[in-house]
Amino acid sequence: MAKAPTKKQKQDDRQLIRVFDTTLRDGEQAPGNSMNIEEKLRVAKQLQKMNVDVIEAGFPIASEGDFEAVKLVAQQIKGPQIAGLCRAGDKDIDRAWEALKFAGDKGRIHTFIATSDIHMQYKLKMEPAKVLAAAIKAVKRAASYTPNVEFSCEDATRTRLPFLAEVVEAVIDAGATTVNIPDTVGYTIPFEYFNIITYLKEHVRNIDRAIISVHCHNDLGLSVANSIAAVQAGARQVECTINGIGERAGNCSLEEFIMALRTRHDILPFTTNVATEQLTPASRLLTNITGIGVQPNKAIVGANAFAHEAGIHQHGMMMDKSTYEIMTPESVGLSASALVLGKHSGRHAFKQRLEQLGHELDDDKLNRAFERFKALADLKKEVFDEDLDAIVMEESREVVKYRLGHITVTCGSFAVATATVQLEIDGEPVRTAELGDGPVDATLKAIKKLTKTKAKLVQYNVGAITSGTDAQGEVTVRVAEGNNIVVGKGSSTDIIEASAKAYVHALNRLNMKQKRLKETV
Repeated sequence: MAKAPTKKQKQDDRQLIRVFDTTLRDGEQAPGNSMNIEEKLRVAKQLQKMNVDVIEAGFPIASEGDFEAVKLVAQQIKGPQIAGLCRAGDKDIDRAWEALKFAGDKGRIHTFIATSDIHMQYKLKMEPAKVLAAAIKAVKRAASYTPNVEFSCEDATRTRLPFLAEVVEAVIDAGATTVNIPDTVGYTIPFEYFNIITYLKEHVRNIDRAIISVHCHNDLGLSVANSIAAVQAGARQVECTINGIGERAGNCSLEEFIMALRTRHDILPFTTNVATEQLTPASRLLTNITGIGVQPNKAIVGANAFAHEAGIHQHGMMMDKSTYEIMTPESVGLSASALVLGKHSGRHAFKQRLEQLGHELDDDKLNRAFERFKALADLKKEVFDEDLDAIVMEESREVVKYRLGHITVTCGSFAVATATVQLEIDGEPVRTAELGDGPVDATLKAIKKLTKTKAKLVQYNVGAITSGTDAQGEVTVRVAEGNNIVVGKGSSTDIIEASAKAYVHALNRLNMKQKRLKETV
């Protein structure tokens, strides 16, 4: 017979903050962050390694692709609960459960409706009484499928507090076991948010029957601070994303929130189940998939987060690292001293390092990646973690329409740049030559001519993955056609080849996105 929990165990449980990751739903909704099913599963597997409590895998009714992604995550991910978002409508809720049922009792229906006056008047065009009725009906329908129901009051921080309390009390009576009080537009500030959560705890008679969750956006740069304030007021679930990605200015950054609790445990007596050593691998994986990097000065996972250049800082670090580092690189999964692989390294060491970086490849992709690693090692003296990330990115591409063959470029101070490019389009080789203002311009013009694309190149960024003249160049491009915007990435020791790879990658992603949209029409 199991023993009843002790008073200390109960207290510890009250201090546990559940981490609800919405990278695959809210994060993916932001322009340029779109992921295919395979990419979503890769991120979900990393979230499983991180041991987050809940993975919001998508919005099942939004598209067939989103439905299949939620279904696949529900089928394959073990450990975390799997949530699917749905509006407060029968069709949405039914469709969500169709995908989530494969997670069994770990499937969570997350339904919502807006409760602020501005949303009810201009977006919903509904009276408060009808909104309340719709919320109750939605929760009851969701609860008929599973007892694991979360309800969100969209735009809660701009909602009249008495009405917010009325809705929260009613949905808990209807069966909601988690109530989310989102700062949907990033409007609130910490002390105000603290007071909102406190108000609900004091005015909702059944609040002890549900977990209070918070979902903060970063429009004023306060999402992490607001989340912490809500936790101090009694919230016990925080919704966040890897790298803080999401709509507009993004969401509460998972890595920043987690490390704030861990680092300042002296005044924030809360814990999470997250394996913090997986934070950097998660950040890198998401960057490789979306093509959207983090700024160097990004907290926790930025390139400069553990870098010291100022002389006085360097001197302090030499004396004692705690003088200028409030956490260790190892605590967030960053190697203090990089493990460098070279041309003499074997397959076992290569595979082991990929796993340490959070990459899981099947045998075929691993073999191809290892061949690319060996070819790169012949060109470079040292192959760094960032190089390995780039190799995996190249080998984790989806099935493609366009495949880059070879490029020949001639250019010089007194010659017009000319590029000859060969592609495979649906398996058929095609080739053309184009002139340009430089070798990259000529190469991309040739690719555009061969693919007959109407997409516009709206952004082009280039950088070195590692230091040194033998570094791999990494190119990120953003292309747009109509309302479709995608990001492509490519890497090579030849920046022209990297540019071509990035452009072809973007065109493939655009083609896949357009294809999925046609399938849902």
